[in-house]
Amino acid sequence: MLTQDYFELFGVEPGFEVDAERLMHRYRELQKVLHPDRYVNASDQERHLAMQQAAQVNDGYQTLKDPLSRARYLLTQRGIEEAPEQATIRDVDFLEEQMELRETLAEIRSDADPQGSIFHFLAALNAKEKAYISQLSAAFAEADEAALNEAGALVQRLRFVRRLQQEAEAIEEELL
Repeated sequence: MLTQDYFELFGVEPGFEVDAERLMHRYRELQKVLHPDRYVNASDQERHLAMQQAAQVNDGYQTLKDPLSRARYLLTQRGIEEAPEQATIRDVDFLEEQMELRETLAEIRSDADPQGSIFHFLAALNAKEKAYISQLSAAFAEADEAALNEAGALVQRLRFVRRLQQEAEAIEEELL
């Protein structure tokens, strides 16, 4: 039976920083062992169990390979509940930043060079994403209560940036 801890499952150190190569290697190993073709002649129970384990491997891999998902998973493991979307309103600076970014995105279609504007907007969002990921790494390295609370706030910011990236990419597709 596979473990419920994704870090243990993939043999990587628990933490925000993961060895991506080791994660991918272990994922491929597990996929080979649990591939449905290996269980064609097995009993229904064995096939069902292999499917469940393969699903767990897929979930674990998707969780650990993505910094946002990995941060959310780590916070959950440490007993920190993720703040609801509405909690961002308490952070006035972040609320102002959200409003400014949304206004900028809304105005892009009417810019003189909307394709250039969306390119620069996406580049700025990518820079924000990288900065938040770096800050998350530092917060999880500290691992005290204040740092983990900060990680929770950073997860909210990163979620917002990812959603805004998706919206911007949809506008980019429209402009093309």
